[in-house]
Amino acid sequence: MAKKRPQTKGKSHVSSGEIPVVGAREPCPCGSGRRYKACHGRSAAHAVTELVQRPFEGLAGEGDWIALRELVPAATVRLTLKESLPEGVPSVTLATVLPMAWPALRRDDGSVLLGLQNDTSSGDLSRDLADTLQRALTAEPGTPVQARRAPADGPRLQDLLDPSAAFEPVVHTGFEFWVPDSQNASPEVAASLERANAAAIPTVKLSGVDGAYWCETPDKNHLRWVMPHPEEQLLDALARLHAAGTSSLGEGTRLVGSFRAHGLTVPVWDLPTGMSAEDVEKPAAEFAERLATALDSAAPLTVEERKARGGLTNRQVTLS
Repeated sequence: MAKKRPQTKGKSHVSSGEIPVVGAREPCPCGSGRRYKACHGRSAAHAVTELVQRPFEGLAGEGDWIALRELVPAATVRLTLKESLPEGVPSVTLATVLPMAWPALRRDDGSVLLGLQNDTSSGDLSRDLADTLQRALTAEPGTPVQARRAPADGPRLQDLLDPSAAFEPVVHTGFEFWVPDSQNASPEVAASLERANAAAIPTVKLSGVDGAYWCETPDKNHLRWVMPHPEEQLLDALARLHAAGTSSLGEGTRLVGSFRAHGLTVPVWDLPTGMSAEDVEKPAAEFAERLATALDSAAPLTVEERKARGGLTNRQVTLS
């Protein structure tokens, strides 16, 4: 015979927002008499694991957030909060990655560095980052912030950051921004810095179009461009240009496929090794004009355009 669950006298007056997180097998703090995992833990677990397809939607520079999360080795961005900074916190800076893969760091001077390229425990990257940021603002100066499971009802970045503030990434050649004086860094940090610098791929953000990043690899260079358009509409437009022979960025360049990352599509071009970021600025701006025209077209795809679209779709890779 199955055990009877203990019954409670009267109804609980504790609201869901006040229920603390406890062990899955412990009694639920709401007073229902059931285990947490079978009571309020169900909704909490669902909220933690449900995937948010576009975690950066609504933030200024959504494409750049995605690029810094998935494509750019070393970059920083000064963040502006909706509320004034706490006393003793002179600034908050987003960084692609921090030493020892710390989620965040409160420096000795009180400033905060928030790491973007970290594993997170839930399906909402924005909520995880917001939780880390809030804890960093109150951490002791000179200490890193460790990872944890963010509360399912906690704020998101969209709740904390000023939507009117510009999002302006600064791309670095290395990770010296980790420490004010890299020459006097601790052996642990110095070793991490050396490993990170050795693995960093030279990357430059284009100035003429949004969300586009040139990078240099030993065999060839690439342009990776995070685009804000709906995926199906963008793939149709790219197919129209590809079928017309106008999808390249000049001689020796080729549109080779795309990534799918955090709800947006990232077309990728192969570039000759001698083609610098400066060289690709004008061709990228001209391509943006051709793309705008193709995006406006409502005509059905031709046979050749459907074939081109199928090739682009087959070469699409999902990063997140």
